[in-house]
Amino acid sequence: MIHLLPLLAPLLLAGASFYAFQAPGLRPRQAIRVAELAALGSIVVAILSAVVLVLQGPGTSPAIGYSYFALASRLDLVSLVMLLLVSFIGWVVLRYAGTFLDGEERQGPFTGWMTATLAAVLLLVQSGTLLQLVIGWVATSLLLHQLLLFYPDRIAAQRAARKKFIVSRTGDAALISAVILLAISFGTGDIATILAAARLGEGLPLTIAAAALLAVAALLKSAQFPTHGWLTEVMETPTPVSALLHAGVVNAGGFLLIRFADVMLQAPVVLAVLVMVGGFTALFGSLVMLTQSAVKTSLAWSTVAQMGFMILQCGLALFPIALLHIVAHSLYKAHAFLASGSAIETVASIKRPGPVAIPNAKAVGRAFLLALAIYAVIGLLFGFADKPPQALALGAILIFGVAYLIAQGLADAAPRALTWRTSLYAISAATAYFALQRISDKLMLGTLPATPQPGPLEWTLMLLAVVTFGVVAVAQSLFPLWAYHPAAAGLRVHLANGLYVNALFDRLLGGWTLPRTTSATPASVKE
Repeated sequence: MIHLLPLLAPLLLAGASFYAFQAPGLRPRQAIRVAELAALGSIVVAILSAVVLVLQGPGTSPAIGYSYFALASRLDLVSLVMLLLVSFIGWVVLRYAGTFLDGEERQGPFTGWMTATLAAVLLLVQSGTLLQLVIGWVATSLLLHQLLLFYPDRIAAQRAARKKFIVSRTGDAALISAVILLAISFGTGDIATILAAARLGEGLPLTIAAAALLAVAALLKSAQFPTHGWLTEVMETPTPVSALLHAGVVNAGGFLLIRFADVMLQAPVVLAVLVMVGGFTALFGSLVMLTQSAVKTSLAWSTVAQMGFMILQCGLALFPIALLHIVAHSLYKAHAFLASGSAIETVASIKRPGPVAIPNAKAVGRAFLLALAIYAVIGLLFGFADKPPQALALGAILIFGVAYLIAQGLADAAPRALTWRTSLYAISAATAYFALQRISDKLMLGTLPATPQPGPLEWTLMLLAVVTFGVVAVAQSLFPLWAYHPAAAGLRVHLANGLYVNALFDRLLGGWTLPRTTSATPASVKE
């Protein structure tokens, strides 16, 4: 019965949601206070759940219902991490929203929809049964839809919300189909039992089909290429909604893959597809992000890229690292969106350092060799032998980003202090990667499956990923040398429009033209 404790978190937020809907009008301070207390209570529940996990070990609560139609709370390290993360971010976002929306006529209903969405996410991440997983997944999407349309008169908001609705319903259909196949294959709706059986290789061949459908649901939820457009267009919502979406809800796709890691390992071809789609999305999103002038739009493209990288990690079967990525990205992105309103003033107040040192081809070459040497030395100190090849390949990809910084320090005009500073960044990044990778693997030992040895297909994809990311990093380092070429200006325009993929996706769906029957939103409305 003690494993029922995590269910208190979504119940608290659901109660706060009901109370908030009963408090219309300006400044429903009591409803806001209740919502904040409920979010704080969910953090307390998460901490107490951690104590239960330490004392009692992982487990699933007694089922509420019968057979396949039952709800239960699953408490293990994966659900605990997500419970702590979502509760904390929810509390921060609700506190911010209480001030941000002060004076709004519909602040009460907004608080109600926000707390209800958080309750659905918390229900999802602790799912112990397939039914609860589906309920939490679908409810999160439907409740978020109400938040995206908080300003219903905004044409752009309607367009983006409709597009997301179509993509989400397709993802829901994929998830429900996967759940049905898993239930048929294993004869149970208990997720822990399914994972244990899948780890033993049972359930084939339906497991492979289920893994493919789970991958589709995760890709759609995580805004992966070419269905990413809805995430970059939902900017007509209040900033707290953007923070919740990008720091919490969009991570549900990665959580789904991590939760069903044992099932995904039964389908190497599906994992290979995840590597290709995630890797391409990561590169595509990061390049487009660099061309955006609007702060929130740039952050949205950053989320697309980060989700792509997380999908890449799952495709490489590095599930503990992917979970760590979710935590780091959520905390960073929540802070970035909540601080986006003052971003321009912050950047404008920064003292300009003077001329920027532009590295030539020789400096870039030295930088990449130095970065790889640092990576090799740090890796030897931590021990290469016990590291799976997938983790080493991922580390090489990450070090390429650091090599870009080193190139700035090795430029002819760069001051010596910059050279030392960028070299220190490279050492710190390599050390942090190996340390965090070792910590995550040890913590998740027994909860998530170990990374299997790669086959020929996996080796080919890893080599392709490392080479591709390396080439892009080199091109980015050399870009200042030809930035003023007419071809570069044209490329920037095309990248700023996302290579028009979103427009093509719109046409594929039949277009999203809406009649302009409503008046423009007043400029005083908060964004």
